[in-house]
Amino acid sequence: MKKLYQMSAVELGRQIRTGELIVKEAVDSCLERINEAEPHLHAFLARNEKGLEERICEVEEGIRKGRYHGPLAGVPAAVKDNICTRGIPTTCASKMLEHFVPSFDAEAVRRMEDAGMILLGKTNMDEFAMGSTTETSYFQTTVNPWNREHVPGGSSGGSCAAVAAGEVPAALGSDTGGSIRQPASYCGVCGLKPTYGRVSRYGLIAYASSLDQIGPVGKTAADCAALFEVIAGKDEKDSTSSGKPFEATQELISGGLQGMRIGVPEELLGEGTQEEVRNAVWKGAQMMKEGGARVEFFSLGLTDYLIPAYYIIACAEASSNLERFDGVKYGYRSPEASELHEMYRKSRQEGFGSEVKRRILLGSFVLSSGYYDAYYLKALKAKALIKKEFDRVFERYDCILAPAAPATAPKLGTSLSDPLKMYLSDIDTVAVNLCGLPAVSVPCGLDREGLPIGMQVIGNCFREKEILRTAAAYEALRGEFPMAQLQ
Repeated sequence: MKKLYQMSAVELGRQIRTGELIVKEAVDSCLERINEAEPHLHAFLARNEKGLEERICEVEEGIRKGRYHGPLAGVPAAVKDNICTRGIPTTCASKMLEHFVPSFDAEAVRRMEDAGMILLGKTNMDEFAMGSTTETSYFQTTVNPWNREHVPGGSSGGSCAAVAAGEVPAALGSDTGGSIRQPASYCGVCGLKPTYGRVSRYGLIAYASSLDQIGPVGKTAADCAALFEVIAGKDEKDSTSSGKPFEATQELISGGLQGMRIGVPEELLGEGTQEEVRNAVWKGAQMMKEGGARVEFFSLGLTDYLIPAYYIIACAEASSNLERFDGVKYGYRSPEASELHEMYRKSRQEGFGSEVKRRILLGSFVLSSGYYDAYYLKALKAKALIKKEFDRVFERYDCILAPAAPATAPKLGTSLSDPLKMYLSDIDTVAVNLCGLPAVSVPCGLDREGLPIGMQVIGNCFREKEILRTAAAYEALRGEFPMAQLQ
Protein backbone atom coordinates (compact mmCIF):
# COMPACT_ATOMS: atom_id res chain seq x y z
CA MET A 1 0.00 0.00 0.00
CA LYS A 2 1.26 3.45 -0.94
CA LYS A 3 2.26 5.94 1.71
CA LEU A 4 0.60 9.34 1.39
CA TYR A 5 3.77 11.08 0.16
CA GLN A 6 4.05 8.51 -2.64
CA MET A 7 0.60 9.31 -4.04
CA SER A 8 0.07 11.50 -7.06
CA ALA A 9 -1.84 14.77 -6.66
CA VAL A 10 -4.88 13.33 -8.42
CA GLU A 11 -4.87 10.19 -6.22
CA LEU A 12 -4.60 12.31 -3.09
CA GLY A 13 -7.42 14.59 -4.27
CA ARG A 14 -9.65 11.61 -5.01
CA GLN A 15 -9.19 10.18 -1.52
CA ILE A 16 -9.93 13.58 0.04
CA ARG A 17 -13.13 13.93 -2.03
CA THR A 18 -14.34 10.43 -1.11
CA GLY A 19 -13.64 10.98 2.58
CA GLU A 20 -10.92 8.34 2.86
CA LEU A 21 -8.58 11.15 3.91
CA ILE A 22 -9.07 14.50 5.54
CA VAL A 23 -7.11 17.53 4.38
CA LYS A 24 -5.12 17.74 7.61
CA GLU A 25 -3.80 14.20 7.10
CA ALA A 26 -2.59 15.08 3.61
CA VAL A 27 -0.92 18.29 4.81
CA ASP A 28 0.65 16.64 7.86
CA SER A 29 2.07 13.88 5.67
CA CYS A 30 3.73 16.48 3.42
CA LEU A 31 5.06 18.48 6.36
CA GLU A 32 6.50 15.32 7.89
CA ARG A 33 8.17 14.43 4.60
CA ILE A 34 9.53 17.99 4.23
CA ASN A 35 11.06 17.84 7.71
CA GLU A 36 12.61 14.48 6.86
CA ALA A 37 13.96 15.45 3.43
CA GLU A 38 14.94 19.11 3.68
CA PRO A 39 18.16 18.67 5.67
CA HIS A 40 19.47 16.75 2.65
CA LEU A 41 17.48 18.16 -0.28
CA HIS A 42 17.26 21.95 0.28
CA ALA A 43 14.32 22.36 -2.09
CA PHE A 44 12.39 24.96 -0.03
CA LEU A 45 13.38 28.57 0.61
CA ALA A 46 10.34 29.54 2.71
CA ARG A 47 7.48 27.68 4.36
CA ASN A 48 3.92 28.92 4.69
CA GLU A 49 3.33 28.38 8.39
CA LYS A 50 1.32 31.47 9.32
CA GLY A 51 -2.39 30.73 9.16
CA LEU A 52 -1.90 27.19 7.86
CA GLU A 53 -4.20 25.58 10.45
CA GLU A 54 -6.95 28.10 9.67
CA ARG A 55 -6.54 27.45 5.95
CA ILE A 56 -6.84 23.68 6.46
CA CYS A 57 -10.07 24.14 8.42
CA GLU A 58 -11.45 26.54 5.79
CA VAL A 59 -10.69 24.10 2.96
CA GLU A 60 -12.18 21.12 4.81
CA GLU A 61 -15.37 23.10 5.40
CA GLY A 62 -15.38 24.25 1.76
CA ILE A 63 -15.13 20.65 0.54
CA ARG A 64 -18.00 19.58 2.81
CA LYS A 65 -20.19 22.41 1.52
CA GLY A 66 -19.29 21.81 -2.13
CA ARG A 67 -17.44 25.10 -2.62
CA TYR A 68 -14.23 23.23 -3.43
CA HIS A 69 -15.03 20.28 -5.66
CA GLY A 70 -12.25 20.01 -8.26
CA PRO A 71 -9.78 17.14 -8.56
CA LEU A 72 -7.13 18.99 -6.52
CA ALA A 73 -9.29 20.36 -3.69
CA GLY A 74 -7.41 19.92 -0.42
CA VAL A 75 -4.15 18.95 -2.14
CA PRO A 76 -0.93 20.56 -0.79
CA ALA A 77 1.40 22.27 -3.27
CA ALA A 78 4.50 24.45 -3.54
CA VAL A 79 5.33 27.45 -5.73
CA LYS A 80 8.59 28.52 -7.35
CA ASP A 81 10.13 31.54 -5.66
CA ASN A 82 9.76 33.91 -8.63
CA ILE A 83 5.94 33.71 -8.40
CA CYS A 84 4.49 36.30 -6.01
CA THR A 85 2.75 35.13 -2.84
CA ARG A 86 1.04 37.57 -0.50
CA GLY A 87 2.74 37.73 2.89
CA ILE A 88 5.37 35.11 1.98
CA PRO A 89 8.89 36.15 0.83
CA THR A 90 9.39 36.03 -2.94
CA THR A 91 13.11 36.38 -3.47
CA CYS A 92 13.87 34.92 -6.92
CA ALA A 93 16.63 33.14 -4.94
CA SER A 94 18.56 36.43 -5.06
CA LYS A 95 20.30 38.82 -2.70
CA MET A 96 18.59 41.62 -4.62
CA LEU A 97 15.12 40.55 -3.42
CA GLU A 98 16.18 38.80 -0.21
CA HIS A 99 13.69 40.77 1.92
CA PHE A 100 10.87 41.30 -0.62
CA VAL A 101 7.43 40.25 0.64
CA PRO A 102 4.66 40.86 -1.94
CA SER A 103 1.35 42.44 -0.97
CA PHE A 104 -0.54 40.37 -3.56
CA ASP A 105 -0.76 36.87 -5.02
CA ALA A 106 0.14 36.00 -8.59
CA GLU A 107 -2.96 35.12 -10.59
CA ALA A 108 -1.89 31.47 -10.82
CA VAL A 109 -1.52 31.31 -7.03
CA ARG A 110 -4.91 32.97 -6.54
CA ARG A 111 -6.52 30.35 -8.77
CA MET A 112 -4.87 27.55 -6.80
CA GLU A 113 -6.29 29.02 -3.60
CA ASP A 114 -9.72 29.36 -5.24
CA ALA A 115 -9.55 25.67 -6.18
CA GLY A 116 -8.98 24.70 -2.54
CA MET A 117 -5.29 23.83 -2.85
CA ILE A 118 -3.02 24.50 0.13
CA LEU A 119 0.27 26.33 -0.35
CA LEU A 120 3.05 24.89 1.81
CA GLY A 121 5.94 27.08 0.71
CA LYS A 122 8.28 28.52 -1.89
CA THR A 123 10.88 26.46 -3.73
CA ASN A 124 14.49 27.16 -4.59
CA MET A 125 15.57 28.14 -8.10
CA ASP A 126 18.43 29.60 -10.11
CA GLU A 127 18.76 33.31 -9.34
CA PHE A 128 16.13 35.22 -11.35
CA ALA A 129 15.54 31.92 -13.23
CA MET A 130 18.92 32.25 -14.97
CA GLY A 131 20.61 28.86 -14.95
CA SER A 132 20.07 25.19 -15.64
CA THR A 133 21.12 23.59 -12.36
CA THR A 134 19.64 25.57 -9.39
CA GLU A 135 23.25 26.22 -8.36
CA THR A 136 23.10 29.98 -9.02
CA SER A 137 20.68 30.47 -6.09
CA TYR A 138 22.01 33.03 -3.60
CA PHE A 139 20.78 31.01 -0.60
CA GLN A 140 21.45 27.29 -1.10
CA THR A 141 22.02 24.50 -3.59
CA THR A 142 19.22 22.01 -4.14
CA VAL A 143 20.35 18.45 -4.88
CA ASN A 144 18.82 15.73 -7.01
CA PRO A 145 16.73 13.34 -4.85
CA TRP A 146 17.82 10.40 -7.02
CA ASN A 147 21.49 11.06 -6.28
CA ARG A 148 22.60 13.91 -4.04
CA GLU A 149 25.89 14.30 -5.92
CA HIS A 150 23.94 15.51 -8.97
CA VAL A 151 21.99 18.66 -9.78
CA PRO A 152 18.17 18.67 -10.00
CA GLY A 153 18.24 20.85 -13.12
CA GLY A 154 16.92 24.37 -13.37
CA SER A 155 15.74 26.89 -13.07
CA SER A 156 12.68 25.19 -11.47
CA GLY A 157 14.91 22.65 -9.73
CA GLY A 158 13.38 23.22 -6.29
CA SER A 159 9.83 22.54 -7.48
CA CYS A 160 10.81 19.40 -9.41
CA ALA A 161 13.01 18.03 -6.60
CA ALA A 162 10.23 18.65 -4.05
CA VAL A 163 7.72 16.68 -6.14
CA ALA A 164 10.21 13.91 -6.91
CA ALA A 165 11.02 13.48 -3.21
CA GLY A 166 7.35 13.44 -2.19
CA GLU A 167 7.55 16.68 -0.20
CA VAL A 168 4.52 17.90 -2.17
CA PRO A 169 2.47 16.07 -4.81
CA ALA A 170 2.38 19.10 -7.15
CA ALA A 171 4.10 22.43 -7.66
CA LEU A 172 4.29 25.45 -9.93
CA GLY A 173 7.39 26.34 -11.92
CA SER A 174 8.18 28.75 -14.71
CA ASP A 175 9.64 27.90 -18.11
CA THR A 176 11.62 30.43 -20.19
CA GLY A 177 13.80 28.04 -22.18
CA GLY A 178 13.09 24.64 -20.62
CA SER A 179 13.11 25.54 -16.92
CA ILE A 180 10.21 23.19 -16.11
CA ARG A 181 10.85 20.39 -18.59
CA GLN A 182 14.60 19.96 -18.08
CA PRO A 183 14.50 19.66 -14.25
CA ALA A 184 11.42 17.45 -14.57
CA SER A 185 13.52 15.19 -16.79
CA TYR A 186 16.46 15.20 -14.35
CA CYS A 187 14.19 14.48 -11.36
CA GLY A 188 11.93 11.83 -12.94
CA VAL A 189 8.66 13.77 -12.72
CA CYS A 190 6.19 15.21 -15.21
CA GLY A 191 6.38 18.91 -16.13
CA LEU A 192 4.18 20.91 -18.50
CA LYS A 193 5.09 24.12 -20.28
CA PRO A 194 1.73 25.45 -21.58
CA THR A 195 1.18 27.49 -24.74
CA TYR A 196 2.36 31.08 -24.28
CA GLY A 197 -0.62 33.00 -22.92
CA ARG A 198 -2.52 30.01 -21.53
CA VAL A 199 -1.55 30.93 -17.96
CA SER A 200 -1.45 34.50 -16.69
CA ARG A 201 2.02 35.91 -16.04
CA TYR A 202 0.63 38.45 -13.58
CA GLY A 203 2.75 38.12 -10.47
CA LEU A 204 5.57 36.24 -12.22
CA ILE A 205 8.79 38.22 -11.80
CA ALA A 206 9.95 38.48 -15.40
CA TYR A 207 13.13 37.09 -16.91
CA ALA A 208 12.21 37.30 -20.60
CA SER A 209 8.61 38.46 -21.02
CA SER A 210 8.01 37.05 -24.51
CA LEU A 211 9.25 33.59 -23.47
CA ASP A 212 8.22 33.12 -19.80
CA GLN A 213 5.32 30.83 -18.93
CA ILE A 214 4.10 29.45 -15.60
CA GLY A 215 3.35 25.73 -15.65
CA PRO A 216 2.63 22.71 -13.43
CA VAL A 217 4.88 19.95 -12.10
CA GLY A 218 3.41 16.65 -10.89
CA LYS A 219 4.15 12.96 -10.62
CA THR A 220 2.01 12.10 -13.69
CA ALA A 221 0.48 13.64 -16.79
CA ALA A 222 -2.89 13.58 -15.00
CA ASP A 223 -1.40 15.71 -12.20
CA CYS A 224 -0.13 18.25 -14.71
CA ALA A 225 -3.49 18.26 -16.53
CA ALA A 226 -5.39 18.84 -13.28
CA LEU A 227 -3.15 21.71 -12.16
CA PHE A 228 -3.17 23.17 -15.67
CA GLU A 229 -6.97 23.21 -15.55
CA VAL A 230 -6.78 25.14 -12.26
CA ILE A 231 -4.35 27.87 -13.38
CA ALA A 232 -5.17 28.34 -17.08
CA GLY A 233 -7.51 30.98 -18.48
CA LYS A 234 -7.92 34.61 -19.41
CA ASP A 235 -6.73 37.26 -16.97
CA GLU A 236 -7.55 40.92 -17.56
CA LYS A 237 -4.40 41.88 -15.65
CA ASP A 238 -2.22 40.20 -18.32
CA SER A 239 -2.78 41.49 -21.84
CA THR A 240 -0.94 38.49 -23.32
CA SER A 241 -3.20 35.91 -21.65
CA SER A 242 -5.61 33.99 -23.87
CA GLY A 243 -9.30 33.34 -23.32
CA LYS A 244 -9.27 30.34 -25.66
CA PRO A 245 -11.26 27.51 -24.00
CA PHE A 246 -9.59 24.32 -22.83
CA GLU A 247 -10.75 20.87 -21.79
CA ALA A 248 -11.29 19.53 -18.26
CA THR A 249 -8.72 17.21 -16.70
CA GLN A 250 -10.21 13.89 -17.75
CA GLU A 251 -10.78 15.09 -21.32
CA LEU A 252 -7.19 16.35 -21.50
CA ILE A 253 -5.71 12.90 -20.83
CA SER A 254 -8.23 10.63 -22.58
CA GLY A 255 -8.22 9.27 -26.10
CA GLY A 256 -5.17 7.03 -26.24
CA LEU A 257 -2.68 6.83 -29.09
CA GLN A 258 -4.82 5.32 -31.83
CA GLY A 259 -4.50 7.44 -34.95
CA MET A 260 -1.99 9.91 -33.46
CA ARG A 261 0.67 11.13 -35.88
CA ILE A 262 3.99 11.53 -34.05
CA GLY A 263 7.19 12.90 -35.57
CA VAL A 264 10.70 12.39 -34.18
CA PRO A 265 13.30 15.00 -35.30
CA GLU A 266 16.54 13.30 -36.29
CA GLU A 267 18.65 16.33 -35.35
CA LEU A 268 17.62 16.17 -31.66
CA LEU A 269 18.65 12.51 -31.41
CA GLY A 270 21.96 12.93 -33.19
CA GLU A 271 25.42 14.08 -32.18
CA GLY A 272 25.56 15.56 -28.70
CA THR A 273 22.78 13.38 -27.30
CA GLN A 274 23.84 10.80 -24.70
CA GLU A 275 23.43 7.26 -26.06
CA GLU A 276 21.27 6.15 -23.12
CA VAL A 277 18.97 9.13 -23.66
CA ARG A 278 18.72 8.37 -27.38
CA ASN A 279 17.90 4.72 -26.69
CA ALA A 280 15.28 5.56 -24.05
CA VAL A 281 13.48 8.01 -26.36
CA TRP A 282 13.68 5.50 -29.22
CA LYS A 283 12.18 2.82 -26.96
CA GLY A 284 9.40 5.25 -25.96
CA ALA A 285 8.67 5.93 -29.63
CA GLN A 286 8.47 2.20 -30.31
CA MET A 287 6.03 1.72 -27.42
CA MET A 288 3.83 4.48 -28.81
CA LYS A 289 3.92 2.85 -32.23
CA GLU A 290 2.83 -0.45 -30.71
CA GLY A 291 0.09 1.45 -28.86
CA GLY A 292 -1.48 2.58 -32.14
CA ALA A 293 0.36 5.79 -33.06
CA ARG A 294 2.01 6.42 -36.41
CA VAL A 295 5.62 7.30 -35.63
CA GLU A 296 8.01 8.72 -38.23
CA PHE A 297 11.46 10.28 -38.22
CA PHE A 298 11.85 13.62 -39.99
CA SER A 299 14.39 16.40 -40.46
CA LEU A 300 13.82 19.58 -38.47
CA GLY A 301 15.52 22.55 -40.10
CA LEU A 302 17.23 25.54 -38.47
CA THR A 303 18.34 23.68 -35.32
CA ASP A 304 21.75 25.42 -35.50
CA TYR A 305 20.00 28.73 -34.85
CA LEU A 306 17.99 27.68 -31.79
CA ILE A 307 20.55 28.41 -29.05
CA PRO A 308 21.93 31.68 -30.53
CA ALA A 309 18.46 33.08 -31.22
CA TYR A 310 17.15 32.09 -27.79
CA TYR A 311 20.02 33.49 -25.73
CA ILE A 312 20.19 36.76 -27.66
CA ILE A 313 16.44 37.38 -27.22
CA ALA A 314 16.27 36.12 -23.62
CA CYS A 315 19.28 38.14 -22.47
CA ALA A 316 18.09 41.27 -24.26
CA GLU A 317 14.74 41.07 -22.49
CA ALA A 318 16.44 40.23 -19.19
CA SER A 319 18.65 43.32 -19.38
CA SER A 320 15.52 45.42 -19.85
CA ASN A 321 13.41 43.66 -17.19
CA LEU A 322 16.14 43.75 -14.54
CA GLU A 323 16.82 47.45 -15.11
CA ARG A 324 14.18 48.19 -12.42
CA PHE A 325 16.40 46.78 -9.67
CA ASP A 326 18.44 49.90 -9.02
CA GLY A 327 18.37 50.25 -5.24
CA VAL A 328 15.79 53.05 -5.30
CA LYS A 329 12.27 51.63 -5.18
CA TYR A 330 12.74 48.19 -3.61
CA GLY A 331 15.29 45.44 -3.36
CA TYR A 332 18.88 45.54 -2.17
CA ARG A 333 20.55 48.93 -1.67
CA SER A 334 24.29 49.12 -1.08
CA PRO A 335 25.17 50.70 2.28
CA GLU A 336 28.52 51.85 0.87
CA ALA A 337 27.24 54.36 -1.71
CA SER A 338 27.61 58.08 -1.08
CA GLU A 339 25.88 59.47 -4.21
CA LEU A 340 23.18 58.42 -6.70
CA HIS A 341 25.19 56.89 -9.54
CA GLU A 342 27.44 55.07 -7.08
CA MET A 343 24.30 53.68 -5.42
CA TYR A 344 23.05 52.34 -8.78
CA ARG A 345 26.40 50.77 -9.57
CA LYS A 346 27.15 49.26 -6.18
CA SER A 347 23.59 48.03 -5.55
CA ARG A 348 23.53 46.12 -8.83
CA GLN A 349 27.11 44.96 -8.51
CA GLU A 350 26.55 43.57 -5.00
CA GLY A 351 22.90 42.51 -5.44
CA PHE A 352 23.23 40.36 -8.57
CA GLY A 353 25.13 37.08 -8.90
CA SER A 354 27.68 36.35 -11.64
CA GLU A 355 25.32 34.47 -13.99
CA VAL A 356 22.71 37.24 -13.83
CA LYS A 357 25.39 39.87 -14.51
CA ARG A 358 26.67 37.83 -17.44
CA ARG A 359 23.23 37.75 -19.06
CA ILE A 360 22.53 41.42 -18.38
CA LEU A 361 25.84 42.35 -20.02
CA LEU A 362 25.14 40.14 -23.03
CA GLY A 363 21.64 41.57 -23.36
CA SER A 364 22.83 45.16 -23.05
CA PHE A 365 25.48 44.50 -25.68
CA VAL A 366 23.09 43.08 -28.32
CA LEU A 367 20.68 45.99 -27.76
CA SER A 368 23.37 48.68 -27.96
CA SER A 369 23.81 51.06 -30.86
CA GLY A 370 25.70 49.43 -33.70
CA TYR A 371 24.91 45.89 -32.60
CA TYR A 372 21.11 45.91 -32.48
CA ASP A 373 20.75 45.11 -36.20
CA ALA A 374 23.66 42.67 -36.26
CA TYR A 375 22.43 40.55 -33.37
CA TYR A 376 19.01 41.28 -31.86
CA LEU A 377 17.18 41.97 -35.11
CA LYS A 378 18.71 38.88 -36.73
CA ALA A 379 17.66 36.79 -33.74
CA LEU A 380 14.07 37.98 -34.13
CA LYS A 381 14.17 37.06 -37.83
CA ALA A 382 15.56 33.63 -36.95
CA LYS A 383 12.77 33.20 -34.39
CA ALA A 384 10.17 33.90 -37.10
CA LEU A 385 11.78 31.36 -39.44
CA ILE A 386 11.89 28.73 -36.66
CA LYS A 387 8.16 29.26 -36.03
CA LYS A 388 7.47 28.77 -39.76
CA GLU A 389 9.45 25.53 -39.68
CA PHE A 390 7.33 24.22 -36.79
CA ASP A 391 4.14 25.30 -38.58
CA ARG A 392 5.29 23.19 -41.53
CA VAL A 393 5.99 20.19 -39.29
CA PHE A 394 2.59 20.39 -37.56
CA GLU A 395 0.85 20.13 -40.92
CA ARG A 396 2.07 16.51 -40.92
CA TYR A 397 2.15 15.56 -37.23
CA ASP A 398 -0.03 15.95 -34.13
CA CYS A 399 2.98 15.82 -31.79
CA ILE A 400 6.76 15.88 -31.87
CA LEU A 401 8.76 13.49 -29.71
CA ALA A 402 12.23 14.49 -28.50
CA PRO A 403 14.55 14.24 -25.50
CA ALA A 404 13.85 16.78 -22.75
CA ALA A 405 17.62 17.11 -22.28
CA PRO A 406 20.56 15.72 -24.26
CA ALA A 407 21.99 14.03 -21.14
CA THR A 408 21.01 13.04 -17.62
CA ALA A 409 21.72 15.26 -14.60
CA PRO A 410 25.37 16.36 -14.35
CA LYS A 411 27.28 16.30 -11.08
CA LEU A 412 27.18 19.31 -8.79
CA GLY A 413 29.82 21.90 -9.59
CA THR A 414 30.54 20.74 -13.15
CA SER A 415 28.26 23.09 -15.14
CA LEU A 416 28.94 26.61 -13.86
CA SER A 417 32.63 26.42 -14.78
CA ASP A 418 31.65 26.31 -18.47
CA PRO A 419 28.62 28.59 -19.11
CA LEU A 420 28.67 27.92 -22.87
CA LYS A 421 28.34 24.18 -22.30
CA MET A 422 25.45 24.87 -19.90
CA TYR A 423 23.72 27.03 -22.53
CA LEU A 424 24.14 24.33 -25.19
CA SER A 425 22.39 21.82 -22.91
CA ASP A 426 19.14 23.73 -23.65
CA ILE A 427 19.14 22.64 -27.30
CA ASP A 428 16.12 20.34 -26.88
CA THR A 429 13.88 22.83 -25.08
CA VAL A 430 14.36 26.41 -26.28
CA ALA A 431 12.48 26.07 -29.59
CA VAL A 432 9.23 25.53 -27.67
CA ASN A 433 9.61 28.92 -25.96
CA LEU A 434 10.71 30.75 -29.09
CA CYS A 435 7.56 29.53 -30.85
CA GLY A 436 5.17 29.76 -27.87
CA LEU A 437 4.35 26.04 -28.11
CA PRO A 438 3.14 23.66 -25.36
CA ALA A 439 5.33 20.72 -24.32
CA VAL A 440 5.37 18.14 -21.55
CA SER A 441 8.29 16.13 -20.18
CA VAL A 442 7.53 12.60 -19.03
CA PRO A 443 10.01 10.08 -17.52
CA CYS A 444 10.99 7.32 -19.94
CA GLY A 445 13.82 5.44 -18.28
CA LEU A 446 16.96 5.43 -16.12
CA ASP A 447 20.59 5.59 -17.14
CA ARG A 448 23.28 3.20 -15.88
CA GLU A 449 23.79 5.35 -12.77
CA GLY A 450 20.08 5.18 -11.94
CA LEU A 451 19.36 8.79 -12.97
CA PRO A 452 16.05 9.57 -14.74
CA ILE A 453 15.70 10.26 -18.46
CA GLY A 454 12.91 12.51 -19.70
CA MET A 455 11.07 12.41 -23.01
CA GLN A 456 9.43 15.56 -24.34
CA VAL A 457 6.12 15.65 -26.21
CA ILE A 458 5.66 18.92 -28.13
CA GLY A 459 2.38 20.13 -29.63
CA ASN A 460 1.09 22.99 -31.75
CA CYS A 461 -0.18 26.16 -30.08
CA PHE A 462 -3.22 25.61 -27.82
CA ARG A 463 -3.07 21.84 -28.38
CA GLU A 464 -2.34 20.80 -24.79
CA LYS A 465 -4.87 18.00 -25.21
CA GLU A 466 -2.75 16.22 -27.83
CA ILE A 467 0.45 16.26 -25.77
CA LEU A 468 -1.18 15.36 -22.44
CA ARG A 469 -3.22 12.61 -24.11
CA THR A 470 -0.01 11.24 -25.63
CA ALA A 471 1.90 11.49 -22.34
CA ALA A 472 -0.89 9.78 -20.37
CA ALA A 473 -1.20 6.98 -22.94
CA TYR A 474 2.56 6.45 -22.87
CA GLU A 475 2.51 6.28 -19.05
CA ALA A 476 -0.14 3.55 -19.25
CA LEU A 477 2.09 1.54 -21.62
CA ARG A 478 5.26 2.21 -19.60
CA GLY A 479 3.77 1.38 -16.20
CA GLU A 480 4.29 3.25 -12.95
CA PHE A 481 7.63 5.05 -12.76
CA PRO A 482 9.66 4.48 -9.58
CA MET A 483 10.02 7.24 -7.01
CA ALA A 484 13.27 8.84 -5.88
CA GLN A 485 14.62 7.37 -2.65
CA LEU A 486 16.73 10.34 -1.51
CA GLN A 487 20.02 8.52 -2.05
